[in-house]
Amino acid sequence: MSSISVLAELPQLKRRTLADTAYEALADLLASGRLTPGDRLSLRQSAAALGVSVMPVREAVSRLVADGVLEVAPTRAIRVPVMTAQDFRALAETRMAIEGMAAARAAERRSESELTAIRRAEAAFRAEAASAQPDSARAVRLNRDLHFAIYAACGLAPLQEIIARLWLKAGPVINLDLRAHPERLRHGYALRRHAEALAAIEARDGPVAAAALAADIREATDFILSRGGLRDG
Repeated sequence: MSSISVLAELPQLKRRTLADTAYEALADLLASGRLTPGDRLSLRQSAAALGVSVMPVREAVSRLVADGVLEVAPTRAIRVPVMTAQDFRALAETRMAIEGMAAARAAERRSESELTAIRRAEAAFRAEAASAQPDSARAVRLNRDLHFAIYAACGLAPLQEIIARLWLKAGPVINLDLRAHPERLRHGYALRRHAEALAAIEARDGPVAAAALAADIREATDFILSRGGLRDG
């Protein structure tokens, strides 16, 4: 067997790793709210920022388009979709059910180290919200960190994967809202529900943890829709 035929059997490990890394980096921009609905994404600029060629970024973007969290406009530009109010409500109802389930399981099975991580994440968000001039973008990331610290304790990897995909769609809208309405931080809409969820997880009370997470999502959704920031379906 020739050396060429042997080399042809090797998987393209480096290229696959770069594409996965690009996917994770772009997904984090979406889930953490650093991209907002309607934002355009340049393949070349993204590749330059990541220090890679365009090819792995194009592959990552193709996956995100297939996931429905990026779209190709008629002009061929890649952008974050603009969600309708109806679609956002449906997304929120799905999140309430799925993330509530994860919170309940986290309360029932969390370890002490996982509880410590949840406490730290809740304290970080609370400190940012209570600051004299809270950074909305940072608050969105800290809110995401708290939620995912809870979900990491649920013990179900497939459930965490589903939640991660839901947040790819929700993150841009949540960030857009906080930029326009920072008073939602000052009024403590999320703080109360976060505290309730933490207390329930500490007490290993699954139903109360699920209810707190669902209420957090529902109240945020109602606030966003009441401001008319999303177009009707």
